[in-house]
Amino acid sequence: MARPVNAIRSIEDSSLWPRGTREVSYIGSACVVEGANDFDHHDLTLIRRRFPDRHVTLDGDTITVWPQPREMR
Repeated sequence: MARPVNAIRSIEDSSLWPRGTREVSYIGSACVVEGANDFDHHDLTLIRRRFPDRHVTLDGDTITVWPQPREMR
């Protein structure tokens, strides 16, 4: 059975993410990285390199990789 587009998916292997990552989840094509403590600029840079064509923001203990904008018709 296909998973709905907006389903929340969690990834257990946090070793691929910045130190202190508690959980990585996906909502559609957005990615949310949650930390046990606040992330820093180096963590943000690491995630931006991993998603070079995406808008990535840092808000304390959360790094968000935003979905690609939809094309206007």
